Amino acid sequence: MNISKDHMGFKRLSLTTLIAVYFLILVGGIVRSTGSGMGCPDWPKCFGSYIPPTDVSELPEDYKAYYAEYRHQKNIRFARYLEFFGFSNKADQIVNDASILVEGDFNVYKTWTEYVNRLIGVIIGLLIFATLLGSITYLKEDKTVFYVSLLTFVTVGFQGWIGSIVVSTNLMPWMITIHMILALVIVLLLIYINFRIRRNSIGNASGPHLKLIFYLTVFCLITMAVQIVLGTQVREAIDRAATELSFALRETWISRTGLSFMLHRSFSLFILGLHGLLLYSILKSKQQATFVRNIGKYVVLLILLEIISGMVMAYFGMPPFVQPVHLLLSTLIFGVLYYMYLVIIYSKNKIATS
Repeated sequence: MNISKDHMGFKRLSLTTLIAVYFLILVGGIVRSTGSGMGCPDWPKCFGSYIPPTDVSELPEDYKAYYAEYRHQKNIRFARYLEFFGFSNKADQIVNDASILVEGDFNVYKTWTEYVNRLIGVIIGLLIFATLLGSITYLKEDKTVFYVSLLTFVTVGFQGWIGSIVVSTNLMPWMITIHMILALVIVLLLIYINFRIRRNSIGNASGPHLKLIFYLTVFCLITMAVQIVLGTQVREAIDRAATELSFALRETWISRTGLSFMLHRSFSLFILGLHGLLLYSILKSKQQATFVRNIGKYVVLLILLEIISGMVMAYFGMPPFVQPVHLLLSTLIFGVLYYMYLVIIYSKNKIATS
């Protein structure tokens, strides 16, 4: 067996998997923005079938009551876990909130939008499993690659279970937030795998300003994490507004978000300035590798696009196609920053040991 060819194949596979996960995040955003999250009231099947119906006539007359009870029983089991870990209030909310059991009318477009989302999720799961199998070739020379791949596989399994709880709880905002955070964790794990197997062939960070660039990168990561948290608060408020208005009057949703939107919007300008300073520091250090300089440029460009997409949502009535783009851009920014952090850490360690 030619190990080098195996490694080349694994590099392509791991990168493909990372891109596919980002694509799934985009698709998940489309599901949310179109209100299709409950298009399938059960999981992993959709209306009890692996191929969902195309017309309400294919469903029994009491399908709403049936799936409401199905989700209620699942919520009771989930509530027991919450109580065990000390979240009694959340458990009570899930079990006793009657609105959670409200079953919507069958909508073929929403059903198939959610179904396609799940199909893509299955493909991602297979890619993650293939990545785990491919990482076995690194066991002798770099066990970390295998163990991180294993952790990614386990996390994806847990993410699938959380996805089923998101459905059973009728898209409770805080459950969606957990689901999104786990998706970001999976992205970071895959980025680490991709960096780990390519670290000897990428450009190193260097120069007299390396320490400053390192601290700025860490600070940028922290502020982006805070901004993502603020964004989840805005999204939860928008979700509530969308539900209350039956996904109508989109132009009024932002006005219902209150202080969370104001903080999120204002903080974006601070983040832009901070990342502009990071890019300036990178460009000022003329010894930096072209690879590192390009990362700095990409981050600032992504942030500008993120701010523009936020402005479009705020001032043009929350166009459905912009919401998933806004979510995708935020995860891309965080991912690129994390990659830069890994490059700098690796470079600093090389300098220290040389």
